[in-house]
Amino acid sequence: MIKRLIDKLWRKAAPAPAAAPAPSRIPLGKRVEVAAADHGIDPALVDERAVRVVRTLQEAGYQAYVVGGAVRDLLVGRRPKDFDVATDATPEQVKALFRRAFIIGRRFRIVHVIFGRGRDHEVIEVSTFRAYLDSSEATQVGGNERTSKAELAGQAHAVDSSGRVLRDNVWGPQVEDAARRDFTVNAMYYDPATQVVVDYHGGIGDVKARVLRLIGDPATRYREDPVRIIRAVRFAAKLGFSLEPSTAAPVRELGALLANVPASRLFDEMVKLLQTGHALASIDALRQQGLHRGVFPILDAVYDDARSTPQQQTFVKLALADTDRRVAEDKAVAPSFLLACLLWHDVLGGWQQRKAAGEHLVPALQQAIDAVFDARVGDISGRGKLGADMREIWMMQPRFERRQANTAFALIEQPRFRAGFDFLRLRADAGEAPAELAEWWEDFSLGDDDEREALLAAVREAQRSGPKRSGGRRGAAAADA
Repeated sequence: MIKRLIDKLWRKAAPAPAAAPAPSRIPLGKRVEVAAADHGIDPALVDERAVRVVRTLQEAGYQAYVVGGAVRDLLVGRRPKDFDVATDATPEQVKALFRRAFIIGRRFRIVHVIFGRGRDHEVIEVSTFRAYLDSSEATQVGGNERTSKAELAGQAHAVDSSGRVLRDNVWGPQVEDAARRDFTVNAMYYDPATQVVVDYHGGIGDVKARVLRLIGDPATRYREDPVRIIRAVRFAAKLGFSLEPSTAAPVRELGALLANVPASRLFDEMVKLLQTGHALASIDALRQQGLHRGVFPILDAVYDDARSTPQQQTFVKLALADTDRRVAEDKAVAPSFLLACLLWHDVLGGWQQRKAAGEHLVPALQQAIDAVFDARVGDISGRGKLGADMREIWMMQPRFERRQANTAFALIEQPRFRAGFDFLRLRADAGEAPAELAEWWEDFSLGDDDEREALLAAVREAQRSGPKRSGGRRGAAAADA
């Protein structure tokens, strides 16, 4: 009994004479080792901390490789932003080898190995090779993560009634770990010491052909984890790959399974999708697959045909294009800024309604923001730093209209001033705020004391000359437009 339990929890890769062959249902593939001369990866593109993690594990007697998307990016000559490592060491064994390492996750237990501190820190994510198990071998629960907590306690492998994996912590050999990964291009392993790529499913060939192909039966793999539907769209748009026909075929039919995915996980996937550097292409790909509505509440706010306006669509396209440009230039992209852009016209509409009903300007805006968070964001991010930053960006917008000395000097000292100003600039580019207002704030923020006083004096003179010449009046009108 105990031996069977141990065998189930740790399915060692070492051969055993009495072991039965793996069931044919598992798409195990065939191990192919590709030398550096054939795959062409430049070792200089491999992060030295990832190399250090691999080397530490190997020196301790474990197998270890750089794995997944990093290998895919290395094959096309791109420096990966994130490096993951896969090993046959258990999470506890990995943690014991590093001074700053933390075991995280319930659905998948992994280890974060931390290098550096503060904003400059880097995380190398280390996962243990996992066994390939289907739903028939898992504990089936009736609910989901929230409603089945008691049933999930202590489970290593569990699924819900639709086949979605809720727990996947059964360790196994590398060949099965490769089989349980989603796409062939994400199922390759790179050893920095030997510079060999281990490829079980023809991933190198698919990278060269620019094809995104699921491993195994697509419908089954989507049911195991419906988020793979979103990942397929995201990777295709990000990499410029085409979806292999059998991989694309079930997407529309199985899109409804995304309703069973925790909202927080969907939210994270949406943010990733919008920060690939190909946000416009990703949104277009979602639309082609019928996934731009009814999956992400925030995108519902953007693509509600009954409420959308040409000005809103222009603003959103400019925001997405600006995000893509920043990613291409290797500049930071704050999720709070992008989400503030996507939800701005929901906020603006509610703000206008409340002002029309007699509410004062600032309380009306605060109430409109609260309503949008409740309707579109819920308790995922509206209560944390992300939500606080979004709120601050929105609350700055009417303050830009008041160009008095005290207000102006206080505003440019705000930590989020640059984000608020960039938001104003986008509004001006979209034609919903005066271009002169954005230019004035840019000049004021960059000017010296004399230049700032001259700008303030010009505003005072314009106000004395009458409302028709007042940039402040025009700006206030734009905020009400």
